[in-house]
Amino acid sequence: MQTLPIGTIQTMTVARKIDTGYVLQKEMLEALLHHNETDKELEQDQAVDVFLYQDKKDNTIATTKLPTIVMDTYGWAEVVEVIPNLGAFVDIGTTKQILVSLDDLPLFEKVWPKEGDQLYVTLGKDRKGRLLAIPATDGVIGRIYEVAPVELLNEQISGKVYHTNKEGSAILTEENYRGFIHHTERKEEPRLGEVVQGRVIEVKEDGTLNVSLRPLKQHGIVDDASDILEHIKESGGMIPFSDKSDPDDIRGTFNISKAAFKRALGKLLKEEKIEQRDGKTYLKE
Repeated sequence: MQTLPIGTIQTMTVARKIDTGYVLQKEMLEALLHHNETDKELEQDQAVDVFLYQDKKDNTIATTKLPTIVMDTYGWAEVVEVIPNLGAFVDIGTTKQILVSLDDLPLFEKVWPKEGDQLYVTLGKDRKGRLLAIPATDGVIGRIYEVAPVELLNEQISGKVYHTNKEGSAILTEENYRGFIHHTERKEEPRLGEVVQGRVIEVKEDGTLNVSLRPLKQHGIVDDASDILEHIKESGGMIPFSDKSDPDDIRGTFNISKAAFKRALGKLLKEEKIEQRDGKTYLKE
C-alpha cells in the first residue's frame, strides 16, 4: 500500500478546509494539517511545503514548521527530555520531538545525554514505521570531517561527543575536526552529546586528532595528589597501594597511570602528608 513518506518535507495541495485545520493531498494520498501546525491561512488548491510525521494513532500529520533534519540528512539536535529505559527526545526544529532509542544510546545510563546536550542525528524508522532520531556512526563522521592542520598540536579545542565507550570518546568540533580521547586521557567518561574541552596531543596523518582531557603534568600532579589524599581519608587513613603497585590496579582505582600516581605520591610524601609501609600508604598524623 502506498503511503506518504514520513520524516520528509513534501509539497502538497490544500484539498479542503475542515474544522480542525486542512486536508492536504498529494497523488491522492492525504495528510492532516491542524490549525496549531501552521501560522498561515490557506486557500483551496494552494501548494504548501510541509513536514510529515505520524501521531499516536498512526495518522499522517503535516506541519508547516520545517525541521533542519530529515531522512538521510544529519544535523545537531538538542536533547529536550531524557526518560530512563526509553531514551532521549530531541528537538529537530519542528513541532514533533523525536526519540533517540535506548538501543542507540550508551549501555550505561550515567553517560546518556542530559537536557541541553546535542546529538548529531538523522531521521529513521523503527520496525513499526515510527520516526526515530538515529545518531551518526563513525562511518558517517568519516565522510564529513575536515582535515585538521598540524598547527593545532598542543592547542586547546572543544567539541561535542558523538560516540563514547570504555575504549574512548569521539568528538566533532565546530570546524568539523574529528578527535578521539583515549580512556587513559580522560578522568571519567563524558556523556554522549556533552561539550568537552581538551588539548590536542597528536595530529594524525589522516587529519584526525588525538585529544587529552587531562591537564599538563605540572598541573595534573596537584589534582591527582588531592584526589589520592581524599581517597586515603575516605578509606580510614590507609590504602593498599604504593609506588610499587600494579599499574592496572592503580588505573582501576584512581583512573590514572602509574607514572602519574607516583608523581602525586611523591608530592604528598614531600609535604609529609603520607607515609608508606609494607606496600601500603598511610595518612600521616
